[in-house]
Order: sequence, then structure tokens, then C-alpha cells
Amino acid sequence: MLSQAEVTELRLRCDRFLVGHGPVRAADLLAGIPADVAVDTYGEGGAVAELEEAVAELLGKPAAVFLPSGIMAQQAVLRVHADHRGRGTVLYHPTCHLAHHEGGALERVQHLLGRPVGDADRLLTLDDLESVAEAPAALLLELPQRELGGMLPDWDDLVVQTAWARDRGAAVHCDGARLWEAAAGYGRPVGDLAELFDSVYVSFYKGIGALAGCCVAADDETVAEVREWRRRLGGTLYGLWPAAASALTLLRRRLPLMPRYLQHTRAIADALRDVDGVTVLPDPPHTPMFHLLLDASEETVDANVRRIAETTGVFTIRGAASTGDPRTRRTEIAVGDATLGFDPAEVALLLAGLVVPG
Repeated sequence: MLSQAEVTELRLRCDRFLVGHGPVRAADLLAGIPADVAVDTYGEGGAVAELEEAVAELLGKPAAVFLPSGIMAQQAVLRVHADHRGRGTVLYHPTCHLAHHEGGALERVQHLLGRPVGDADRLLTLDDLESVAEAPAALLLELPQRELGGMLPDWDDLVVQTAWARDRGAAVHCDGARLWEAAAGYGRPVGDLAELFDSVYVSFYKGIGALAGCCVAADDETVAEVREWRRRLGGTLYGLWPAAASALTLLRRRLPLMPRYLQHTRAIADALRDVDGVTVLPDPPHTPMFHLLLDASEETVDANVRRIAETTGVFTIRGAASTGDPRTRRTEIAVGDATLGFDPAEVALLLAGLVVPG
């Protein structure tokens, strides 16, 4: 895969960007912070309080708390759920963020036990859950399932899985890092999704494209305890207002666009369906993101990323990961403001170019 230095060098040569909202530029992010923004002090007041109130209302929860990191947020809320129930096991899908991207923080920092349930190559099912005999502290469900290409369970499956957990005295927590995209996929307000869960984590830098930061929304008691854990984990910075103000601005701008992103995503999938060497997963996409399987080697994909950037001025992807099959690579396409600037047929042509033999 291309190095970060190579990616940066290529991006500087390009004036169009295929994925997401385009390049992350300081000037663009700073422009989302109003000059008259009210500052907080150690997370109290100002834009932080305004954002927390807005997210709680949006998700239909009594309260919300802003944290600088999703890893911190989910550790904290799962610890609170475990303490309330006197249990230590958290059930989750084998590909969830806690299992793959947090260095064992749940176990090493919070002394909780993460238990993967189900098959890594498909969505969790009720049968998977019913195979668990122990009483868990919490069931974590990720919406959408990023490592499966942004897949969503059927709504009825989601309802019965959350009910299964509650029937066993467990909390139900939503890893909603991309909940905004999930709501578009279900065609429901985000509050309908949040209603199924005791607590919900949402991110602001992913689909929304704001500065780093997130919120946990839940009942008043849980949020108050998460707020204390934020301090214990070093997240109650002297001023959190820049990130909170950025989140407020871009949440208002981009949340209403999620259905449009999804419509464009599915049009792109339609255009790619008959392209040799390129497979969309899932097809059709469930959310404004999907994975591509590319029938090409790492060297071929990297060479084509460079060729397309240098000849067309379009930066496509930063590379593609291995799949276990040396003839196939996998990459993620997130659809945002930048992607809307391309006709679906043009997107298909550019992505087809990634598998052209050298």
C-alpha cells in the first residue's frame, strides 16, 4: 500500500477527490468554528453544552456528554453498564472496533472481558446470541458494520437482538460511529435507532467530517458517570469548544445530506455492476459507504492510483488491503460532498481503472 508520504505527494497534485468530503484541510475545519463561539471551561458550558443538548434531543435521550475520543467514550460507557449490573462480559461482533483497533483497552484498562459472538464474515444473528449461556453486562451492536462494507441488519433482527439482551438483564449499547449513515440506510430518523439502545455513541469526524470528538447519549445517571470517567481517563481538557463547535456546524450541514449521499452511492453501485474485476460489497449498498473487491495485485492497484492521479488530477483511493488472496484487494469507498461532484458513470470509469494491468 502507498505510504503516507506518497499519498500526501499525490494529493497535492490533484484538484478532485473521489472519496468522502475530500482532503482534510485546516482552513476548511477552522471555517466551521464561528468567530463568536462560546467557549467552555473543562467541558462545562459554551459550545460543548450546546452540542450535548442538541445530540440528546436528536437521539431522543435525556442527556449526552462530549468526549474527545471514541475509544475513551465506549470504554467509559461500557464500564458504567458493567458496574451497574455487577457483570464483566461485553458481547460484540468479531470485527468490532473494540476487538481490532483499541489495543485491548477494554481488558487492560477497564478489566472487562470482550466476547466475540458470531461469524466475522456475516452479520450477527439471534441464533448466535442464543448460543451464549453466561449473563453479559452489555451487548454492543455496531451500526453500520464497517468491516462488512457498511452492512445493516434487518430492522426486525435489530429489534429482537436488543430485546434478547434486555431479557437477560444486559445493557444494549450502540457503536454508532456512523449512525448518521445508518439512519439514512434504514430510512428512519436517528432517534428511532437510538430508541432501541440504552446508550449510543456517535462520532463527528467520520461521516460528518468535523474535528475529532464524539458524544455518548443515555439516561441522566449513565451520562453523569461517563462524565466522571472522562475526567479519570484524561479527556476533560481545559477547552473542548473548538471540536464541539466544528461538530455543531457540520452536523447541521451534513446530516440532512445523508439520504442524498445514499442515493448517489447506490447509483455508483449500479454503474459498477458490470465492470470486470470490480465487485461491490454489499450490493446494493446499505449505507453511504461500501467495499470494493479489486481483482488486482497490490502493485497494480498502487500503480493505477498514481497513474490516475497524475493523468486526470483525480485522487481515487490511498490503496487497498489484502484479502488473503494475492489476486484480490479490498478497499472502502465512503460517499460524501466530494463524491457528489462525480457522475456515477465517471466514478465507475475511475474505479475500473484501478484494476487495469500494468
